[in-house]
This record gives sequence, C-alpha cells and structure tokens, in this order.
Amino acid sequence: MWTITGFADEIANDLDEQISLLNQLGIKFVEFRSAWGTKVLDLSDEQLREAKAKLDAAGIKLSSVGSDLGKISITDPFEDHLERARHGVEVAKFFGAPYIRMFSFFIPEGEDADNYRDEVLSRTRAMVELAEAGGITLLHENEKDIYGDIPRRVVDLITSIDSPNYRAIFDPANYVQCGYQPADEAYPEVKDFIDYIHVKDATTPTEEEPLGIITPAGEGDGQFVDLFTKFKADGYEGFVSLEPHLGDFDEFGGLCGPDLWTKAYNGLVTVLNKAGVEYK
Repeated sequence: MWTITGFADEIANDLDEQISLLNQLGIKFVEFRSAWGTKVLDLSDEQLREAKAKLDAAGIKLSSVGSDLGKISITDPFEDHLERARHGVEVAKFFGAPYIRMFSFFIPEGEDADNYRDEVLSRTRAMVELAEAGGITLLHENEKDIYGDIPRRVVDLITSIDSPNYRAIFDPANYVQCGYQPADEAYPEVKDFIDYIHVKDATTPTEEEPLGIITPAGEGDGQFVDLFTKFKADGYEGFVSLEPHLGDFDEFGGLCGPDLWTKAYNGLVTVLNKAGVEYK
C-alpha cells in the first residue's frame, strides 16, 4: 500500500486552507514545508504548537518535514546551517515525523560538481550524525544544480555516507530536467536507495524551455506509469508526495491554489491506477 501525501503549502499560505483541501481529498499526511508564508524551520515555537494542534485536530500527520537543509551553495558558510539542521531534527521529533527532506548543496555555476565532492560529503555527514542521534532519517532530493542531481552522484552520496538514516527521494521531474529518463535511466541506478517519491512531471528541456515545463503526473516525460510499475514490482511501500509546482514559482515551490492542486492530485491518482498500485 502506498500512502499519498504532499506539499500543501502550494494550496495556500494559510494552514486552515491547506487542511481544508487535504480533508476534502481524504489525504491524511502532509509534507510540511511552510505555513502562513513562513518556512517550517523558521516558524516560532508558538507557531509550531499551533500548527501541530491544527493538524492533530484534523487527523493529519507529517510524512516528512519539507526543509531547505542543504539548499545553499557549497561555498556558503556552514556553521549556522548545521544549527538549522539541529533545529530541524527537533522539529521532526516534535511533529512525530520520520523524515526530513534535504539537499546536497548548489554547485557554483559552470563548475564541476565532482570537484566539491569532499566538502559535500563532509557537510552531509555532519547533518546525518544529528539525524542519527535524533532517530530521524534524512531524505536527499535530487534537485537540479545541486551535487546530487544525477543518478551517479545520488548513489555516491548514499553509499559513501552509508547510514540507515540517510536515504533518497526519487523526483522524476528533476531527473527529466537533468536529461535523464526517469524509468529507463535513473530508476535502475538508484532504486536500491529510495525511501520516498515526489510527484511532479516535466517535459524534456528545449532551447525555448531550458527547464522544460512542469505538468501534472502523466502529462510530461516522467514515464510515470512505467516508473510506478517498476516501483511496485520491486516491492515499494511508502509515501508518494504531491509537489505540483503548477503555480508561479517562488522559494516555497509555487502557490498553485486548490484547483490546480486538485488537478495534480487527479493526475497522480490516474497514473497510480494505470500502474495497478494500491494506495490510500
């Protein structure tokens, strides 16, 4: 059984509005990235308590803390960011979330990511140690332009850190943006390291659209039906997290509103059904 979750902050900034649509769609989990226009790791203690009370009252649990850890340049100072990771672990524990989404640092434009491997591993290892101590698992997202944006380097990260508390997210759209066919090329390389799936689709980049166009699942080149069929055949049991990105892009991902979010949800359900996946 797969479990649907998602980034509800793309529905609305207001947490009550986020919860309202999740309830309408029968979704019982959220990948909590922001509320009231504030990133989850920047919410005050009072706001965190209020958010938990609202989610608890609605019967909604966190699948993951959708943090921005590792979403800085590899050349930026790290000390404050490591403290942010420490706080992130405490936030995950507060909400009872098993996972924290994170990244592997942006590489300076035009430079070879492999030249920064040692520093990426050093910083990542420091964050993973905090997660291990707190009983939380960090999930690496394959975001474009970070160190781990292609399958080879995702495998390098997970195998080099070699911790049960450091696993990978599979984001098909991000692989499409990096020139990889998700089901045919990316999945076979990284499948042994995946604990979580992000759901957004994209068209193959062109000169006119260098990042491609983000679409609902099944409408781009993410090979979703083939991909989900492979995940199912290999025994995947976990979260599928809706990250529509159908609105105006911003630092939170892009507010698309309830109608487009629902359209993205319907796209996800369609490809799940086509792949014969049982979900809740």
